[in-house]
Amino acid sequence: MKNLFLIISSLLLLNSCEKEIDLDLENESGRIVIEGNVTDQAEAYLVRITKSVAFTSANQYPAVENAQVMISDDAGHTETLQYIGEGNYRASTFTGESGRTYTLKVNAEGKEYIAQSTMPQPVSFDGLQQDSFSFAGETSYTLLPVFTDPPALGNRYLFSFTVNNNPKKFFSEFSDNVNNGMLNQRPLLLPNDDSDPGDIKVVPGDNINVEMQCIDQNVYTFYSALLQLSDNGAGGGITPANPPSNISNGALGYFSAHTVRKLSAVIQ
Repeated sequence: MKNLFLIISSLLLLNSCEKEIDLDLENESGRIVIEGNVTDQAEAYLVRITKSVAFTSANQYPAVENAQVMISDDAGHTETLQYIGEGNYRASTFTGESGRTYTLKVNAEGKEYIAQSTMPQPVSFDGLQQDSFSFAGETSYTLLPVFTDPPALGNRYLFSFTVNNNPKKFFSEFSDNVNNGMLNQRPLLLPNDDSDPGDIKVVPGDNINVEMQCIDQNVYTFYSALLQLSDNGAGGGITPANPPSNISNGALGYFSAHTVRKLSAVIQ
């Protein structure tokens, strides 16, 4: 099944320490796809609602209009989001906060969909350390996110990065099942293949923009499965599988309450 939120390119250096997730591949259309985010940043949060299309169909994802979309937290704050077009619903007054649990409710086409996510405490993103290695005469670059995992077990992270002004995003998910409570030792492998149109090869002078998210376990499971399905993160593209959603009633997608920290580095 093709889903808009599955357009992902990713590169992983290490295998996840979680158990492998066996997923059934599907080739159907017409299911609700919900993508929602609440962060600890002062920004307008968006929830996007579309319909899935068959994997064999063209990449055209129908927007779902006239839905009722509401976000609330465990402190009693609630906001009904406004539709702004192309399947996007925007919050204008809601503010995310670490430690709180957020609930997303969507009423669309006669069905109700509910999801919850608890925003973790932030972890300091202290720097990016560059390294490189050569293989078959080609130089590849890595960036090591510098952060110290908290002592308590169970922290989950999502890293995304872009190269220069290219909108294409690359993703890696980290857990603390290895090196819990220690300084991070897992680097991000930067892309090194421009053989096809749209591919990227990082060279000196490129600016790498990295975003670090602290995410909850359900969102980690979603991305872990998604990256596993995307050729184990080595190629990317649209996958015909359905990663395990944290949204009820058979909806595809995810709802994530997470912290955001950003850093950039220029490749030397």
